[in-house]
Amino acid sequence: MAIGVFDSGVGGLSVLKQLIKYLPNEHYIYLGDTARVPYGNKSVSTVQHYSRQATEFFLDNDVKLIVVACNTASALAIESIQKVAKKVPVVEMIKPASTAASKSTKNSRIGVIGTRATINSEAYTKEILKHDAFNNFKVFGIACPLFVPLVEEGMIDNPATMLIANEYLNSLKQSEIDTLVLGCTHYPFLQNLIQDILPNVKLIDTGEYAALEVKKLLESNGNLETNQNYQLDFYLTDTPYTFTDLAEKMLGFKIEKPKKVDLD
Repeated sequence: MAIGVFDSGVGGLSVLKQLIKYLPNEHYIYLGDTARVPYGNKSVSTVQHYSRQATEFFLDNDVKLIVVACNTASALAIESIQKVAKKVPVVEMIKPASTAASKSTKNSRIGVIGTRATINSEAYTKEILKHDAFNNFKVFGIACPLFVPLVEEGMIDNPATMLIANEYLNSLKQSEIDTLVLGCTHYPFLQNLIQDILPNVKLIDTGEYAALEVKKLLESNGNLETNQNYQLDFYLTDTPYTFTDLAEKMLGFKIEKPKKVDLD
């Protein structure tokens, strides 16, 4: 049985990369809702509707676990997803990364960057503060909406992206954070750029901690695959010209041509 991995576009590939790193023997079904990317500027009801459709797609494909590789869907639609998924375990982005950030910080000042929807939901702030035993944490959330289209366009090492990143992250320099949650799965592809701007800040990749959570879950229920090479199936709701090139660049290997699927 496969693991379903869902995102609005290419961002979830950063999570898939971590999953393959930590769970190299699994079969993965990746669903990118590329016809409707980005989710970060959509209403709550729309994100919930799209997320339910993605969950139904995975159930039709008999997956053993669903990874919501989208912070916006994790923040706004996790209850809707779990209701549809029923007994199929669901791993989202926010809880594992929040736990990691709370353990990482030394000065109790934590930054979170994400889409407008994720930041406005305050999902990370609420989850991080659950770990604040002494009421010392300060959480600084910054929306970075242009990062998603820049990554989708492959503009990762582009001067324009650097200018925009400096504009977004300047206030975090003043906030003296020592830990920053990359609260969108597109953002790890800009990790080197972000680290250059905030050189002394620990970056939390949500996909890495979600992958570790998946491994722990599958080990605990005896469903961890150990006897085969990883297998990948890609499904997209639209087939943008750039997807395959971007995916191969981000993952570091050739992929088979994605299949087109209609979720409506």
